[in-house]
Amino acid sequence: MCGIAGFAGPLGADLPSIATRMLAAIAHRGPDDAGVFEEPQLGLALGHRRLSILDLSPAGRQPMSSAGGRWVIVFNGEIYNHLALRRELEADGAVGTVPWRGHSDTETLLSCFERWGVENSLKRAVGMFAFALWDRKNRTLILARDRIGEKPLYYGAQGGTLLFGSELKALRAHPAWRAEIDRDALALYMRHNAVPSPWTIFRGIRKLPPGTFLSLKLGDGCHARATLPDPIPYWSLDDVVARSRSDRWLGSDAEGVEALDSVLREAVRDQMISDVPLGAFLSGGIDSSTVVALMQAQSDRPVKTFSIGFSEAGFNEAEDAKAVAQHLGTDHTELYLSAADARAVIPSLPEMYDEPFADSSQIPTHLVAKLARTHVTVSLSGDAGDELFGGYTRYFLAARTWNRVAKVPKVLRRAGAALFEALPPSAWDRLYWPVAATLPPRYRRRQPGNKLHKAAAVLASDSGGVLYRQLVSHWEPRELVLGADEPDTALKRSWPGIDSFTGQMMAWDSVTYLPDDILVKVDRAAMAVSLETRIPFLDHRVIELAWRLPLSLKIQNGEGKWILRQVLYRYVPRALVERPKMGFGVPIDVWLRGPLREWAETLLDEARLRRDGFFRPEPIRRKWAEHLSGLRNWQYHLWDVLMFQSWLDRWQ
Repeated sequence: MCGIAGFAGPLGADLPSIATRMLAAIAHRGPDDAGVFEEPQLGLALGHRRLSILDLSPAGRQPMSSAGGRWVIVFNGEIYNHLALRRELEADGAVGTVPWRGHSDTETLLSCFERWGVENSLKRAVGMFAFALWDRKNRTLILARDRIGEKPLYYGAQGGTLLFGSELKALRAHPAWRAEIDRDALALYMRHNAVPSPWTIFRGIRKLPPGTFLSLKLGDGCHARATLPDPIPYWSLDDVVARSRSDRWLGSDAEGVEALDSVLREAVRDQMISDVPLGAFLSGGIDSSTVVALMQAQSDRPVKTFSIGFSEAGFNEAEDAKAVAQHLGTDHTELYLSAADARAVIPSLPEMYDEPFADSSQIPTHLVAKLARTHVTVSLSGDAGDELFGGYTRYFLAARTWNRVAKVPKVLRRAGAALFEALPPSAWDRLYWPVAATLPPRYRRRQPGNKLHKAAAVLASDSGGVLYRQLVSHWEPRELVLGADEPDTALKRSWPGIDSFTGQMMAWDSVTYLPDDILVKVDRAAMAVSLETRIPFLDHRVIELAWRLPLSLKIQNGEGKWILRQVLYRYVPRALVERPKMGFGVPIDVWLRGPLREWAETLLDEARLRRDGFFRPEPIRRKWAEHLSGLRNWQYHLWDVLMFQSWLDRWQ
């Protein structure tokens, strides 16, 4: 795991000095070494910060040139099947006259480019990565990103200069940087609590979409074009879904369990290759327990596992993780933290996530990464099991709701929605409570007005997709963000190749919530302490098998991840892992009414909001007052605003 940065721009600049400044901004991603490659006649510089994982010798240093000298690369990530690729290259006669210089996956990848070209090599590689590749023969710069988007890559043109890097702070360190906040992207952030790909919070700067590469030809005296070429896909979930329809799983349930066990074992085994200490996060849930169980089953020594605990009821998974660790015989480390320990992370979040990001589980994720880093340099994670195997509660809630609502004629649904929206929530509350006071307490409902307005949104939905978008949205940006025109995202697309509404929700999450929230959260939280994370569920072979399997093997009797549970039960007793889904969070709602209240009040000050000019203060102040009173829990909406305001303080 490393950090990359670079640029191509006007001639005459001090290329090494500027590249070194960009790399310094992301030194946390690679504290072990740094290097710069330059092509002065083209104004091109490629920079690399190294976190040494494979081949710790100088033979693993970057920027790295291919044996023939045509290709130069700065690479962030891991190619898990690189040893198999080496054997294939050797059998193919591609390697032999020129001996291998070392045993790094970067050297293997360069040889693949020489033999098979870029796109074919990307299709053969199993891994997570983002890289910049310079083709000296054709004077072409290529940027590429892994299939799902585990590793980040930002790019854009600024004043005639192409900038790229692993994090926005690297791009900001270049003297050409002039980007302004993109209010359209801000609208997307307020809806989704993260800025979705390909947008960034800055106008003219983009995230390279997962599963794509971009090719830009440079020439003598070439300035980067203001309009850059479109990324070229080499893998997409659309293709996976299309193939799954013609290659459906036809085996028995037992054969499906065996196939999943086998492909997961292979993915875990490949991701355990490391020349530095390696371990795993363990929450005690289905996903992380499966990863750890498969690690321990293939290890000749106890696997190092890590979990953190909190004293707050409903937020502590440490006891469950400890029980799983004891059964598997791992070398387990747990650390109990106070609420004050968790809150102490908050001031560093704008620096850690140099784009507004408001998934509050970023706090415990960083804390467990910090714990793991005191013992290991690489940690495996159980993320993505929910998206692949139907684990989120919202899948059941949305499907059940839409199946009922869809039976009602549209004209009646719209009439009901209009009725519920005819009065504001406060008016419905005033009408409700005199009647509710005569009912037994168990029949009374809190906040009936808000519930009716939520019901109105459901009734007004024209499709399951519209309903799901409402379910996963935070703010309605048009009511909040000044001067924004919210772009459409993948949540508005359809999946004609997927028969079930539940399957469509899983697909939407796989191309939105997973890469834009979960993977961003894990990468930044871990790389802030120079910890590499690996996610076996995101091996594309696992993903492709999961989409071949019928939904009935994922969800049975109203319970998700059925087939994954059957794999886990081979290694861990059912009683140790069967419990309600807890999630990985902290009690932001309580903190905002208590120890974080003064901090939040400063950031949510009405005069400040008006002065900044991004938001209408009224809806924010209304939600803040309702939250403080205990009338509503607006923690997610308020955290969105607070994280943007904190980011604005740090970066603007």
